[in-house]
Amino acid sequence: MSTETPDLRTITLTRDSQGRYTARNRRGGSISVSSGTDELSPVELLLAGIAACTAVDVDTVTSRRAEPESFEVEVAADKVKDEHGNHLQDITVTFRVRFPEGDGGDAAREMLPKMVQRSHDEWCTVSRTVELGTKVTATVE
Repeated sequence: MSTETPDLRTITLTRDSQGRYTARNRRGGSISVSSGTDELSPVELLLAGIAACTAVDVDTVTSRRAEPESFEVEVAADKVKDEHGNHLQDITVTFRVRFPEGDGGDAAREMLPKMVQRSHDEWCTVSRTVELGTKVTATVE
């Protein structure tokens, strides 16, 4: 895999202290991650990635009709350990969106279910990758 590919996405994770890390992208953005603290855990970051990816898709289209009064996406999953090791199952994505009364709000409300479905079926790279089951390769340099 070439690092020169324009569509390549990368994150570099560095250890800050035992159990605490910072993930950084090439643009300078960062987020802290840990286990057993108030910060987001790696599993929660995966769920947040699904939520954010689909929220961007849906918000981009629906907010052209009306600015939402409230916009919340909850992603939940059961963490299990079985013959396949640790993994998530039964991931659910729930949108709670309210638009104002009026023609714009009516148009946004009408298209909301369609945009949620399109995001799930086509647009959201994160949930599409999870659902399709992409191979992950680990190496040591």
